[in-house]
Amino acid sequence: MPNQLSIPFKRTYVVPIRDAVRDYILAHHTGTHPDAYRWDVSQWEKLRSEVVSSVVHVDRVAALISYHAQIVFILTKLPADIGLEIPYAPVFDGNALPETSNSLIYDRAGVLFNLSALFSQLATAEDRSTPHGLKHAIKFYQNAAGTLQYLADTVSPLLQSSLAPNEAPVELLTPFIRSLEFLMLAQAQECVWQRAVMDNFKNGLIAKLAAKVGSLYGISSEYIKENASARRVVPSSWQAHLETKAFHFQAAAQYRKSLEDLEVNNYGYEVARLLEAHSLAKRGYDIARRGGASAPVQQDIKSLLDILQKNITRAERDNDLIYHKDVPPTSALPAIVEVSVAIPTVELGLKDPKTAVGSDGVIFGELLGWGVRTAIDIYNDRRQNWIAEEVSERVRRLDDNIANTLESLSLPSALDALDKPIGLPPSLVKKAGEVRADSGPERIEAMIRDVQALAKHNADLIDEAMDILDHEADEDEAFREGHPDVERPASHEANTELVQKEQRYRAVLQQARDSDELVRQKWEQWEDNIVQLTWTEASFELEQSIPSSTSADRLGQNSPPSEAHDLTRAHARALRALLERLEDLSRARVELEARVGRLAASDDITQRVLKAASGMEQWVNVQPAMFEDILDAELSKFDRFRVQLDEDEEKQEDMLRQVSERRAEFIQSRRDDASIQARELALQSMDLAYHKYKEIIRNLEEGLKFYNDLAVILSQFRDTCKDWVVLRRREIRHVFHRQPPPPAAAPIIDRGVKRESEEHRSSISDSARRRARAPLDLPPPNSDEWETMDMPKMPSVPKKTPKKKVAVRH
Repeated sequence: MPNQLSIPFKRTYVVPIRDAVRDYILAHHTGTHPDAYRWDVSQWEKLRSEVVSSVVHVDRVAALISYHAQIVFILTKLPADIGLEIPYAPVFDGNALPETSNSLIYDRAGVLFNLSALFSQLATAEDRSTPHGLKHAIKFYQNAAGTLQYLADTVSPLLQSSLAPNEAPVELLTPFIRSLEFLMLAQAQECVWQRAVMDNFKNGLIAKLAAKVGSLYGISSEYIKENASARRVVPSSWQAHLETKAFHFQAAAQYRKSLEDLEVNNYGYEVARLLEAHSLAKRGYDIARRGGASAPVQQDIKSLLDILQKNITRAERDNDLIYHKDVPPTSALPAIVEVSVAIPTVELGLKDPKTAVGSDGVIFGELLGWGVRTAIDIYNDRRQNWIAEEVSERVRRLDDNIANTLESLSLPSALDALDKPIGLPPSLVKKAGEVRADSGPERIEAMIRDVQALAKHNADLIDEAMDILDHEADEDEAFREGHPDVERPASHEANTELVQKEQRYRAVLQQARDSDELVRQKWEQWEDNIVQLTWTEASFELEQSIPSSTSADRLGQNSPPSEAHDLTRAHARALRALLERLEDLSRARVELEARVGRLAASDDITQRVLKAASGMEQWVNVQPAMFEDILDAELSKFDRFRVQLDEDEEKQEDMLRQVSERRAEFIQSRRDDASIQARELALQSMDLAYHKYKEIIRNLEEGLKFYNDLAVILSQFRDTCKDWVVLRRREIRHVFHRQPPPPAAAPIIDRGVKRESEEHRSSISDSARRRARAPLDLPPPNSDEWETMDMPKMPSVPKKTPKKKVAVRH
């Protein structure tokens, strides 16, 4: 068994690359068939087969570097998450379940970790009893340190930013990686020290080399001590190894420095350094025995202790009998200057991945990069949102302003009562016919029943999911009672994330029900008026419900109109003209909205973005932010519509002001006729009932869409609970039958989404809140994040080959 450590591999397994790539291309590259990239997928699968292998051979170095280079390029073409579930097992626990992630950056980090592990295992396999073996061991250890340095500086930050907090494995976080980096440097420096001892270098130089070895081991140990998560995963024997080695080489440095003091007749310093060396070596030996360091490490430091004890006896006797030199305290000893020879070496194929790609070329070289595709999608989303907010919403708001203003002024009912004192105005006849043709009340009642049924269906889905979890909890309780020694988290701890989601979904559902109640109350309030609009014109029911403004004492008279009557008619004509201009303005906005829609339908910035992307370096990780100038420039062509709406809004405000002023003059000039006022009120009530009918229908349509979208999410949530229960039962079967353990059941993964993002959570709850406040403004919940999950099979664990023991000379 060697007295140096090698890094174990993070075991990984075959993953369904072909299926994930096919699904991604079908979903995001609709103009491309997945079969066009069969070679690329095959090449990817072939290269990754080297990653799965645990063979220790120098030829695998090039294969791992080549695969890493391809992953770097693939990430310029594909997003980190394409739905490919990638498993890597923990380093120090061969029986642990694999830790999985959908991120390709996770695969990249795993490859780099295994490359450093391969370098370290190649180094420990060298025969360090020969100069040739030491030379190669130094090189491999420096390569391992350089790979770990590259992983910590370049990839680990990307991995942490692409995953949820606390989701990245401890072995791929900076503290643990730095500990391994300094361990590899320490062992490389130790090989340099061993070569110096072998070649009989001067004691002073050997002391300086040994001091650096001890310092590097100490730094490696400190990284673990200062990080609680790293302490949990690193075996106690490793920690004992690092601390023992640190004390060992600090003692060895003092020992060699004492020999140099002896050579120059500094006998007092010699004794002081020997005593300090013995103290350090004794501390290291105690740690080695208590912490379970390997036998060779214990033997090495024990042999150093023996050497020191013999030299202390000799030095103290000589000084007491012959030299009589004062022995200074340890604090007075000059510090040993450290000399560092080992340095991290990063392979060229890592620093410049282009150099590591073989003659076959890069994978997905012809595929449109995800950054380009995302930039196009971002533009399309911005354009759609801009049109919705700056055009559609403004048009609707301006039209509502007209309707609300005219409603508050009792227009056009006041003019209808004057112009047509008997019968129904044509506008009201048209609106009543529309409600009658729709079977308005029956339609509303049917939609209310549908909304209630969908709400109940959504609640049943949540209850069904909770029933599944409750049944599993009963099974788990029975299992735990029968097997109290089995370490397994209880159901109420393991399903916390699912229960939290259930609580959020119930809150959303309750908010939606409150909104439904507001709509139902609105229908009850206006039901009689809306039913009145369905009365047939032929039966004169609707006409008779509207009082006439012609008084009985004026019927049949042919008296000439008075001056006041003429003035009222003049004001009425002016009001009619203003109302017609408002209608023209509203129709013009409808046409403007249609023009915007036609322009958006023909708008495609793909070629301009592709042209910009073609001028970029092929290996550059193209980000959507690089195209911001293009997106802003393309979106600016819609600005003219906003300017036109601004002008329309100013015109409308001026016209509504004129309507309000003219209406006041009209009312002032009109005689105080109770029959006219009654007719105005009746016409106004019927007109308002029509608008309330349209509003209620719109509310109910939005409610139906909301519940249908929510049902999709809740169905997937129920299926997620089923999948989670299946994993829990597989764990129980593993306990009984010792079958290969199932993939990790935590973190809980919904079908197609590894975690529910904060943005997605807020989008659902905000949707329900908006619906409760204003039923007209209800966005559907976003369900595009949910996908399905296939877990990898566990391969057999390869046997480790014994390493050759190397003795250490001091």
